[in-house]
Amino acid sequence: MSLAALAAASVLAAATTYGCDQALCNAEALDPLFAKLIHAPESGQPRTLHILQIGDSHSAGDSITGPWRDALQARFGSGGRGVLPPGKAFDGFLPHGVHVDQSPGWVAENTFRTPAESADAFGVSGYRLTATAPGAQIMLTAEPQEAFRRVIVCAETGPGAGAYTLTVGAISARITLDTPVHRVDCESVEASQPQIQAVLVTDAGPVTLTSWASFSDNGGIALSNLGVVGAEVRHFARTDDQALGEEFRAYHPDLVVLEFGTNDGFVGHFSAETFESRLREQIRRVRRLSKGAPILVLGAPDAETKRAELKHNDDVSDPITDEGAASQPAPIAETTLASEPENPDEAIIAEEAQRAEDESGERTSAWFSPPALSQVRAIERRVALDSGAAFWDWGMRMGGAGSADRWATATPPLTRADHVHTTTAGGAEVAAMLEADFERAFAAYKASH
Repeated sequence: MSLAALAAASVLAAATTYGCDQALCNAEALDPLFAKLIHAPESGQPRTLHILQIGDSHSAGDSITGPWRDALQARFGSGGRGVLPPGKAFDGFLPHGVHVDQSPGWVAENTFRTPAESADAFGVSGYRLTATAPGAQIMLTAEPQEAFRRVIVCAETGPGAGAYTLTVGAISARITLDTPVHRVDCESVEASQPQIQAVLVTDAGPVTLTSWASFSDNGGIALSNLGVVGAEVRHFARTDDQALGEEFRAYHPDLVVLEFGTNDGFVGHFSAETFESRLREQIRRVRRLSKGAPILVLGAPDAETKRAELKHNDDVSDPITDEGAASQPAPIAETTLASEPENPDEAIIAEEAQRAEDESGERTSAWFSPPALSQVRAIERRVALDSGAAFWDWGMRMGGAGSADRWATATPPLTRADHVHTTTAGGAEVAAMLEADFERAFAAYKASH
């Protein structure tokens, strides 16, 4: 029996325990997107539909969203590449479907490495990219299937801010950011014909970008994957309401996928109460700022570690607040993110990942799943369903407890040697499971409408 079949059997066997007879629970929350998928072609020139995924390194790496995007676009058509962090947001950033080049003269920041009390505004990508001198450049080159007609750039405005020129095909527009009020604004440049290259060049003062995107504006689906390596739910909470609201307005997501929890389950001391409160608040916040976009919560996958201090990390005798997070161990789940030799295009090479490995502390001889991780998954399910969001049980779909080890020792390996992150083959397997459950729910919707 294949791993996928074993996983499916495990999901059904656990149905009574988890209160849902499928991996995708409360699929009715996706009905607004399903309705658009059915009726969009009737408009003649349909609007591109946009799925926006936000999370940690599982989302940043595109090993899962990449094949899911391929499957959706093969069926419904390509709507463009969607939203990206600005420039080359981290070392090893190599998104599927497009290539990003960046000149010297930029400084990158992200919500994981920035103190919680920072006044810097972060948007949906969780990154900021600031030009240190005029003439700094970033360039987006799309593969033919991700050609676009419209490019959107979101940047910080305010007194003394600089300007940038955005060129899309033969069209150029100079955008001035010097305004009386500090905020994030999004501007777009549109071409009459599909393009595969966009170039942004700064001038006249400091320029800070928070995200950019490309869309075909000719139907199809765009699937954006945005993730910050090491991120927990509390790091997403550091994004700015005004910036997030402006970017949601500009990018108009038809579905927001929230993929967090792995790092929350690998903290030294886990507080179920704190995690649940944070997750509920962020779901409410996304719904409010996105003007009611449907939400799909991906439960954390099965994952393992050898960190001895995590054997009892569900002990809440010393729960950690956001302000006290500096005393926490490094984000253990984000270790060993170097590229696989057979596929360097999936590399996510991050300083925080190496730091976590270097500070690994006492290690056991056997792999185990931190007990807090199962609590995270159960809370994600309960909160999603209570909040009217859909929930997809990634951990159970993998095969439940112990599946991270089975995936790591499969032939070919489906999980990397860290027993956390998927390989190329593993990412494709997860994407196939998610797409199968998504398609099953879509077929049920069509049959009932």
